[in-house]
Formats: sequence, structure tokens, C-alpha cells
Amino acid sequence: MADTDVDVTPTTDDAPSSAPEAPGSEGGSDLWSVNDAAALYRVSEWGGGYFGVSREGTLLAFPDAGASSRIDLYEVMKGLEAREIGTPVIIRLPGILEHRMRDLRRAFDNAINEASYGGSYSCVYPIKVNQERHVCEAVRDIGAEIGFGLEVGSKPELIAGLALTQGFNSMPLVCNGFKDAEYIETVILAAKMGRNILPVVEQFSELRLIRASAAQHDVLPNFGIRAKLATPGVGRWAGSSGMRGKFGLSVGEILHAVGFLKAEGLLGGLKMLHCHVGSQIFDIRTVKYVVSELAHLYVELVRAGAPVEILDFGGGLGVDYDGSQTATDSSMNYSLDQYAADIVYRVKTVCDEAGVPHPNLMTESGRALVAHSSVLVCEVIGSREFRSEPDRTLVDLALAADEPPQPLLDAYDAYRRLGADDDLLEVYADAEHALAEATNLFNLGYMDLRSRAACEELFWAVGTAALERLYDELPDALVHLPDRMADLFFVNMSVFQSLLDSWGIDQVFPIMPIHRLGEEPTRLGVLADITCDSDGRVDRFPGVGGVKTTLELHAPPADAPYGESGSEPYYLGIFLTGAYQETLGDLHNLLGDTNAVHVVLGPDGRWRIEAIVEGESVREVLSYVQFDPEEMRRRLRQDVESGMEEGRLTLSEGARLRRFLDDSLQGYTYLE
Repeated sequence: MADTDVDVTPTTDDAPSSAPEAPGSEGGSDLWSVNDAAALYRVSEWGGGYFGVSREGTLLAFPDAGASSRIDLYEVMKGLEAREIGTPVIIRLPGILEHRMRDLRRAFDNAINEASYGGSYSCVYPIKVNQERHVCEAVRDIGAEIGFGLEVGSKPELIAGLALTQGFNSMPLVCNGFKDAEYIETVILAAKMGRNILPVVEQFSELRLIRASAAQHDVLPNFGIRAKLATPGVGRWAGSSGMRGKFGLSVGEILHAVGFLKAEGLLGGLKMLHCHVGSQIFDIRTVKYVVSELAHLYVELVRAGAPVEILDFGGGLGVDYDGSQTATDSSMNYSLDQYAADIVYRVKTVCDEAGVPHPNLMTESGRALVAHSSVLVCEVIGSREFRSEPDRTLVDLALAADEPPQPLLDAYDAYRRLGADDDLLEVYADAEHALAEATNLFNLGYMDLRSRAACEELFWAVGTAALERLYDELPDALVHLPDRMADLFFVNMSVFQSLLDSWGIDQVFPIMPIHRLGEEPTRLGVLADITCDSDGRVDRFPGVGGVKTTLELHAPPADAPYGESGSEPYYLGIFLTGAYQETLGDLHNLLGDTNAVHVVLGPDGRWRIEAIVEGESVREVLSYVQFDPEEMRRRLRQDVESGMEEGRLTLSEGARLRRFLDDSLQGYTYLE
């Protein structure tokens, strides 16, 4: 992936409008205002103070969670258009990342001061959460100022971590994951060079590797042990922790480890006690149980003579994806301040009761640091609408037949009753039955194509009308209606590359237009990507009281449908995607990494593009799956030449096809 450092002074068109807005907010007409848009899309609930709606109906980003500084995301997209940077594109906001890191620092500092706690706090960022170099470098640079570090979990990540911390010798570098002899030796040699590096023992055999390498290089290394706690995790990753968890030593194994280390003269290197309770912990009670258990284990190890100085509580600090502030998979029922205070208070209480020193505290927060700082923006390239009015020409022609089939008459009768006082539930049931009968008759050869098409038109019209009238109070018998009647909005992106958790674990992400928010949306839709896989869709969105299955969107102008020549782009923002989505994305349909831009605020309060990271080309993704682009190009050119020689292509057609093939290999994998 190529990357280019850019320092662009925005043009007048690029600059944000002058009036500041508070997150969530602004006036409008009596019928529909941008306040209504902010409420509809629940911006203040999931945005964490980082996003809001402008008076102009565009979406704003507030890097410092305050209204004094802002970036208009729609203006950024217009600026990218002018620079020919296409969608999908990730807009990274380093200012939000910095604010998240400093806010975590503030929360623990306040808790430590208020509790008169005797230890310090540090966070190490797990680079697996987002391994993009620009993100990791930003974390490192900010972390160097506030005492944070990095965490790695594999041999490649170890090499990356050592490179990132070159020149930052005091920065903590915690090494998790399974380790072989080469891994351990690399860590010990890095420690001899002066790095503040701590390997965490995941299985007893790693202690023997540490012993061998320590003897070989005549050094007493510092290291930690991960404890396999009894406290179970919660949520999607509950199975990754507890007594059946993948990593760590049981309490009995830890006792054996202490004896082993004493016998080998290595106990002085045991500086950290580590645990892991899972990712996206949504219930604060689980955090409390884990902290209490690990703190008591720390006390016992200190009493046994282990010089443990650090308690590492691993990851788990959640993100409120749906804004509900509840103990559910896509939310969390606690604040950052409560999280910090509970850890500090409970460790202090246990230590004070036992009369042992307060240890330094460490967490491995990644999701909570980077999720808010990336926004995926994609363009709607088309839509399929199920109209509340049928094709009257088609219906009239079908009804004009000598003997219209009964299902058609029944469907038409249901449609006519929409204007009466009939029970909508009964009307819909009649239309649904008529369509089922029509399908059966057609399959048996007893209904012509026009009559079946007319039945479908009438059914969709009845269903759409029923959904529009009953949407806020759907009866149980019609809860499936939004899924069945929702319009399809086709977006230029791949769920499998850019939003894998939505497909893989039903993760909910906030999604909304980044402009036209001063207009009331008139359509309900689900999103379908450009892959050829039917699973490439998004149909779960944050809603009041839980997840909703459709998203309110705007209709295109009648004279300029989405994606057609002359139409204005309709941009959707997908938020809280900074954690894991870029790292986990795959090459389904050979759709590669997207374009990414880093947008910051300058001293004058105007946004500028700090860096552009170009998405992968067709040539690059073909190489990943062992195709030779040059060989492919040579063969296709031969095929084109043969076509021209045989008269199947004209010379100009052959030249155009050659040019298309050459340009495509160098071009973006998405639609341009």
C-alpha cells in the first residue's frame, strides 16, 4: 500500500463554515430540523461528544469533544473529490485519538489522586486493534508524552513494536501470545539493549525458554505471568477468558512457577501479574470481579516473595456502539471515570487490608482508544425501491384480460381497501395470500407472466403502505415487514473488507448520511455492498430501545437517480470503525484496502489533509493470491491482438481494450 505525506492548505471551499455548533444540534424549520436528524440517528448517544450536526445539515467531527474546534466531514469529501480521491475512503481523525488517550490518562490520574493510591498507571495499546503504521505512530508519539506504551502478540508484531519504539527506550512494550525460543531470545536481547520490554508467560514451557535464554546471555530479564482467573467474561468473547480460557496459567501452575523461579534464581524477574477477561466488556460488575480476584492473587504472590510491581488487567474497556448505555453486546453500562475508579479503589482496598504495597496499574485498551477516530465514508451508487403505488399500466392491462385469475382479483381488492377503514393487518394478510396463490398458479402453468407481475406490484404496494402507516407501532404479526419491504441501497464498499464484524459477529455500527440532514429522510432501507455475495449487506442499526433493521435515508432527486451521470454523490458515514475493521478485513472478491486520509485541524482552526494513504491497486491484490500481473497483462494483450487480426475487434476497439486492461491493473479495486 502506498502512502504519501501531504500538507495541503485548504481552499476557500475546503474551509469549514464559520458558526460553531454543539454536538448533536441546530435549528431548522418547524417541520424538520437538523435537531430532528441528530435525534433520529442518535448522534449524541453513540458519538461520545465527537460528532454533531451543523446548521447546514452536514455532519461535524469535534476532535477535542468540544464545539470550539470542528471538521465538516462533507466538506472533507468535497475536498477529496477535487483531489480525485475516490470512495470508499477512511477518514482518520488523529485529534480524536489523542483526546481519547488523554481522557483515559485523566480518568486514572483523577482516580489515583482521589483514592490517595500509591502506584502509577499506564496503558499499552495492542497494535492488533489497528496495525496501520500511521495509527501506531500516532499512538506512540502521544503515548511518549503521557506514559503509555504498546502491546504485541506475535512475532511480526514484536518486530513492528521494536521498530516503533526505537528511540523510545523507556516506553513499555508488553509481549503477549505464544512464544518460541527465537521470540524469547529476541525479547531478552532487546532488554539488554535497554528497552523497557516485558514478555508475558502464557504457558509453563515459556519459563524454561526464559531460563535458557537468560543463562545464555547472562541476564536476569523482567517478565510477567498471565493468570487464568475463575471469573468468566461476558458477551461475544466470554469464552476467551475464565478457567477454560486459551491463555494463562492456572492458580496451581502459578504456584509451581514461583517454586521453579526460586529454584532457578529467576524470581527477581517476575515483575508483572497479568490477566485477560475478554474484549468489549459491557458490564461493570465483571470488571469489579476480575480486579478483586487479580488483586488477591497479587497479595498472595507478594507474600510468597515474588517482587511483582505491575498488575495488568488486559483489555476489555468497551465502546458504546448503539448509544444505549446498557449491558448488551453493542454497548456498556459504565463510564470511563467509573471504570478507572473501580480498578483503583478495589486494588487499594485489597492491598490495604493485606498490608502490601500498591502496585502500578496497567490496562491494554485498544478498542476504546481508536474506535471513534476513524470514519468509513462510502457512496450510494444505486437503489431499489418498493413503491407504495403499483405500476398502474401493468395492473390495468392484466385486469383487462377476458378472465383475470382470481389471485390477481384478490390482490387488487386488497389494494383498493387500503383507502378504507379496513384493518391494515387483514388487508396485508389478504395481499400476501394472493401473492402466494399467484406464485403457485404460475409455477403450475395456469397464470401468465403479466398477471403474476401485476400481483407482485400490488403486494409490494400494500406492504409498503402498511409499513409506512404502522412503522412506529408494528403488531407482532408484522414484525418482519421492515425486513421484507425495506428498500435496497447499493453502496460502493465491501462489508468483508471494511466492516467484517458486522457480517461475522452482528456488530452494530452507527451509520448515517453525512449531508442532507436538513431534509427529512423519506425512505427505509438496508445497505448492500458491491460484492457478489448475498451476505454483503448491513441490516442492523442502532435504534431507540435496541437494534433496528432498517435505516432512514433520503430519496434521490427524481431527475438524477443515484449513480447516474449528473447525480450528486450521496455519502454515508459508518462510524466507530477504527478498531479491528481495517485489520480483520479480507480480500473477498479481491476488493482490497480502501483509500485513507488523515485529517487534522491547523492552528487557524481550519482542517487540512495531513496524509493520504492510497488504497490497494488491482495489481497488488492479484499478487497477494499468487497471480503474476505482468504475465496476465502479456496474455491478455496477445488475446486482444488475435481479436484484431481475426477481425473480431477493430483497431480502435483493440486499443481501447488494451488501455482499459493497463489502467485497471494500476487502478483502485472499487468502482471509480
